[in-house]
Amino acid sequence: MMQSPLEGVFDEAENRYLKPEELQVIGQYVASISERMSAYRALRDHEIDLVQRAADELQLELPSIETTALERTIKYGMLILRQCAMGMLLNDAEYVQKRLLSWLKDAIALHQDQKINAVFFRLIQQQLRFSLNAQQVALLEPFLSLVDPVIPAQEEEMLTVAGIF
Repeated sequence: MMQSPLEGVFDEAENRYLKPEELQVIGQYVASISERMSAYRALRDHEIDLVQRAADELQLELPSIETTALERTIKYGMLILRQCAMGMLLNDAEYVQKRLLSWLKDAIALHQDQKINAVFFRLIQQQLRFSLNAQQVALLEPFLSLVDPVIPAQEEEMLTVAGIF
């Protein structure tokens, strides 16, 4: 079982005093906690508007989307945001892996919603830039990028003359 770097440091403290590099890990976490909390609060406070704008855009881009697929996609999008926000707050990528990524890919594949989720995830990322400041987005992005292998970006289909015939 993998641990976050911070958990590993605390476990080591049971056996001995911490080394300078281990103290540095704690110092970096403590130094950035107020920024992380600010980003978490901003995301929490703007979540409904952000997701609604992304959902509205999704319906414009994919007007034939079924209601059940739309609802499921929005639910997954909100779970992605919440779990990535918590991972960012804890500064723990393993948290996102355990709580989200372990089941998300299979759930999306089960319903064959890859394209819808990829479009919605892109739209959510765009909306984040309108709802959060650059520093907050920068704190959240490493955790959102963990989702990329699960929901790979869909290539835009280009209409070609050869494709018509």
